[in-house]
Amino acid sequence: MIAWPSLRRDTKVNALIGAGHFLSHFYALCLPPVFLAWQKSFGVPFAELGLSVAVMASATAMAQTPVGFLVDRFGARPFLIGGALLMALSVASMAFAESYWQIVLLALLSGLGNSVFHPADYAILSGSVERERLGRSFALHTFNGYIGFAAAPPVTAGLLLLVGWRETLFALGLLGVPAAFLLLWQSRILKEETRTKTHQRARSATFLLTRPMLLFCGFYMVSSMANAGIQSWLITVLHQSQKMTLGSASSALTFFLFGSMGGILLGGWLADRSNRHLFHVVLLSILTALLTLFVGVIPLFDLAIFALLFLAGVLIGITRTPRDVMVKDAAPAGEIGKAFGFVSAGLSLGSAIAPVPYGLLIDAGRPRLVLVAVAGLLVLSVFFAAAARLGKGRRAAPAAAE
Repeated sequence: MIAWPSLRRDTKVNALIGAGHFLSHFYALCLPPVFLAWQKSFGVPFAELGLSVAVMASATAMAQTPVGFLVDRFGARPFLIGGALLMALSVASMAFAESYWQIVLLALLSGLGNSVFHPADYAILSGSVERERLGRSFALHTFNGYIGFAAAPPVTAGLLLLVGWRETLFALGLLGVPAAFLLLWQSRILKEETRTKTHQRARSATFLLTRPMLLFCGFYMVSSMANAGIQSWLITVLHQSQKMTLGSASSALTFFLFGSMGGILLGGWLADRSNRHLFHVVLLSILTALLTLFVGVIPLFDLAIFALLFLAGVLIGITRTPRDVMVKDAAPAGEIGKAFGFVSAGLSLGSAIAPVPYGLLIDAGRPRLVLVAVAGLLVLSVFFAAAARLGKGRRAAPAAAE
């Protein structure tokens, strides 16, 4: 009886934060389907079309850590609401662009708005949700982002079939406005974790440069590099190395992505019932590496590839929430925004630097080496995670004595 009010508040918090995170990922992938229309309207080469997405992603990556500092100093709610509005209105304003460079500038502004979500979301979830349900909240947060990624291309493409690209972007941009006002209306239930006097005095700006946090950033970056190899190049690799049709190779990627989404939800449940977060990350990452390596080097039937990649997706998906909980536990109280802004920059950096080296392997006629490299990066990420977690443990006693 006593737990019901808290549970209802947790549900509201998860819904509000999840809606914002959905839009964050949705807007990140709503532009590529418009490229052909922009090419016809503005006459720019295809190489420049990708600049809009690159600028948006780069702005998000570079701004996340500074925004994390602002979130911890001034509170997460105003930045979350303002960022959601800036992101949505920037996309809507693209409908009125008269040149492609105006699109690029608006993409920059949208990326800056998008930068608030990871630091603000994790700060609010850590302060608003009961500790025994925090793993499931983190999992739902990640899951909603994946849904946003999955929904953006078909929704955008479907609207483009019905109306022009200007009407499409205007309508998509306006989707975020009600979400921002809903966050404002319900902001009273969004709380942030408070910092202790010790952390206020001594650790506000320096803990990001400690060994555990640097290693966690490296862990996120290397994991993202591995994930980019699968998301960006799996279809091409399977088509060339396993002689799959493009349709079957696309289905294989779909199996992996759906497995990941299911694994994320399982990982949230697991993180709330076990404190062995490092053990699960290490074990499941290594198993995922072995499955990926098997698909990369052994000739297999299509059904076997579907099954192995679905299982690999489930296993790596399960690691997402224990990973996030380890970062939350490593951050000082009241410094969650900085911590997740910092490590999330590692995610963006990994996604940015990995695709080109993988492409060079394929150009060299070595497509199988892409999945070999993915497996190696997954194993390498384990060492970063273990070193970060163990480093945190060695510093626990001195920190407690401060």
